[in-house]
Amino acid sequence: MTTDLVSDMLTRIRNASLAKHSFTRVKFSNLNLAILKVLASEGYIKSYSFEEAENNAHTIKIILKYKGWWIKKPLFSILKRISKPGLRVFSSYKDFNNRLSVLKYEQGTAIISTSSGVMSHIKAGKLKKGGEILCYIG
Repeated sequence: MTTDLVSDMLTRIRNASLAKHSFTRVKFSNLNLAILKVLASEGYIKSYSFEEAENNAHTIKIILKYKGWWIKKPLFSILKRISKPGLRVFSSYKDFNNRLSVLKYEQGTAIISTSSGVMSHIKAGKLKKGGEILCYIG
């Protein structure tokens, strides 16, 4: 039994995209759903849908997106959890680039949990909102 559903979701997405699967399923949580909304709006996944199993276990089906139609290449090479349950990472909107050195070169997207909800680091910077850096995709 996994206690960190976000890490489990990111690992399932990473493994499914490397194995070139068309979809994957993850356990439902509100934070997972919020992260998937950001990934879909940024264009890293095609879509997601809510599924309810017969034993009252809720899951989310994630349809993955690839480059090319014949040879499938994932749209991302790195999908990494930054803030973990044992070590939370917080940052102001000015310090996103200092916390993640990859963002200095404007590559990829960090997903931030702010007081206004879960959003990308670009949107959080425009709204001048800091928060917890959940994960990085690039």
